[in-house]
Amino acid sequence: MAPETISIANALLSADVAFQGAEMIRLRGASGEDYLWNGDPQWWSGRSPLLFPMVGRAANDEIKVAGRAYALPQHGFARRKKFACVAAEASRCLLRLRDDDETRAAFPLAFRLDIAYELSESTLAVKAEAFNEGDASLPCSFGFHPAFRWPLPGGNGEHEILFDEEETAPIRLLADGLLAEEEHRSPVEGRRLRLHSALFERGALIFDRLASRRVVFRAQNGPSVAVSFPDMPHFGLWTRPGAPFLCLEPWHGFAAPAGFDGDFASRPGVVSIAPGGSRAFAMKIEVRP
Repeated sequence: MAPETISIANALLSADVAFQGAEMIRLRGASGEDYLWNGDPQWWSGRSPLLFPMVGRAANDEIKVAGRAYALPQHGFARRKKFACVAAEASRCLLRLRDDDETRAAFPLAFRLDIAYELSESTLAVKAEAFNEGDASLPCSFGFHPAFRWPLPGGNGEHEILFDEEETAPIRLLADGLLAEEEHRSPVEGRRLRLHSALFERGALIFDRLASRRVVFRAQNGPSVAVSFPDMPHFGLWTRPGAPFLCLEPWHGFAAPAGFDGDFASRPGVVSIAPGGSRAFAMKIEVRP
């Protein structure tokens, strides 16, 4: 039977990646503690899905490409597709997805999506690169969706998010899965967001005018996880109230604004890749026990 996962490791970290969705399913420190959410379906079965070719939802779960409507589910289809492993070494691996009949029924464009995981000391680097293998422009968005345990392993006391910059711009919420027009005052105090379950009673917090490109999720006493994303201009925070995980989500793109009815290529946050070109999206996770 073919393996379902691949493992990479160094002296400080190890990670397991599933071929299904190229999704990281474990991120362990040297002592075996797992910083990643375990996917308990009582709360949420995801762990660290990859969002492609769309972040968030479209109205009626349909997008328009060249004026024609296609059914595309929330966050796209990459997380539901099996990737091929094209390179594997002790501390790095590369997985690949290409368009097929199933993807073209929902997204009628030729693409290749490469996902590279690489460990270096206490940091995991994840690089996604989308290639346009067709003759027309390739519109797409991409998002990372890692869920970390809350509280962190060995973490005591309150937890917080520390942003690299002051986040004074209003945030957005979702309404029926779409980006609501109403803006809300940022819950970040300077650079700090004190975490509590009530923050998420209305769903994800969406930073569509993010100043930072690095955040630190940390316990008052204990470990921290830093997530950096230099080329990702948007960010989401999400959990279910009372759930023991927190998603830190660097995005390029977000859910369709309520009332948006245009072509997918003109949707806010979507990038266009020229034929023969590519676009990279990168994230690093640094664990400090």
